[in-house]
Amino acid sequence: MAVATRDAGTDTAITAVDESGLRLAGFMVFLDPPKLSAADSLRRLAELGITVKVCTGDNPLVAEKVCRDFGLPVGRTLTGQDIAALDDQQLAVAAQESTVFARVSPEDKARIVRALRRRGRAVGFLGDGVNDALALHCADIGLSVDTATDVAKDAADVVLLEKDLGVLAEGVAGGRRIFAHTIKYVLMGTSSNFGNMFSAAGASLVLSFLPMLPSQLLLNNLLYDSSQLAIPTDRVDAEQLPAPSHWDISLIRRFMLVFGPVSSVFDFATFWVMLGVFHAGPALFRSGWFVESLATQTLVIFAIRTRRVPFLRSRPSRPLLAAALGVVALGIVLPLSPLAPALGFRPLPVGFFLALAVMTGLYLVLIEIAKRLFFGRPARPTAAPARRRGHEHRVQRRASRFSHLGPLAPGRR
Repeated sequence: MAVATRDAGTDTAITAVDESGLRLAGFMVFLDPPKLSAADSLRRLAELGITVKVCTGDNPLVAEKVCRDFGLPVGRTLTGQDIAALDDQQLAVAAQESTVFARVSPEDKARIVRALRRRGRAVGFLGDGVNDALALHCADIGLSVDTATDVAKDAADVVLLEKDLGVLAEGVAGGRRIFAHTIKYVLMGTSSNFGNMFSAAGASLVLSFLPMLPSQLLLNNLLYDSSQLAIPTDRVDAEQLPAPSHWDISLIRRFMLVFGPVSSVFDFATFWVMLGVFHAGPALFRSGWFVESLATQTLVIFAIRTRRVPFLRSRPSRPLLAAALGVVALGIVLPLSPLAPALGFRPLPVGFFLALAVMTGLYLVLIEIAKRLFFGRPARPTAAPARRRGHEHRVQRRASRFSHLGPLAPGRR
């Protein structure tokens, strides 16, 4: 801001005409420095595959200077006048290539958001002023801060309690970890359940008794699911975080159809051991299959939880390791415990446990080989997730003001 003076003499009123013939006294410079943590936050967002663009009403030179100071590649800069000269299709292309949008109006910000969404991008918009409300409403996810204007907070989906870009990086990483854990359970649950169903159906064709009692099936599922409660504590491989993942039903279906029958092969091997080697009756047969089924479907989590070599290149968390091994140990002990008669079990011979150790080891090796072949094949291209159009995802807004995000809380995505 320039500061200049002139002797007003005997004038009692000042008008615009008097603003001439002034003597320059100097300049006043206002500094609003960005947070020192911003550079690290921008780096973390880049590592997560998130492209940061700046929409501001300030001078383009100022915006470019701030971007350079924090290592954000400037690329192309568009001003409000440039945006006004472009139609929607041209803006969609230009917005993809640009980093800084300066001297823009609220309507320009909303146009930029819509243009990026039309290019297939998932767009999050962070703003705290009244002039950001329209863009917040148009984005896939609108983000504001607790110190923002009421209009901005009402238009946002998530309100950050801490004014720090690092919260966004932590939220995105947390959301991707949650999704990875969910996929682990879905893949393991669908494949093991399909395998058990296939095995039970096959056993029913040749046996004159139920291969497992309903109460034993429920107990098996209860123990198995209990071991999976520790999955949220597990580690996530670094390669799963740099890009977002999407539900792929075809992948889950193919995984189920490949790995389910693999588990059934070892179920049938157990049937042969119990009937051909130990000449088992109903109670002994059920005890053997109960233990083998619980051991294989529980321990397979260590192979399914990662695409790497388990334990050597990707170690599970201690709680998950303890939970899985504990459930397997409990399954082995139950037929030997005082509860065995009430549960319909009989003590198993020592030779069965030797066979179980061999079969479980072979099962895990075969699963690892199948995993390599399954994930090693190039996946068939699938259609991108359908983009939501218009404001359909904004229909229910009444709970938006309660969507608060702390510094360590995972994001909605």
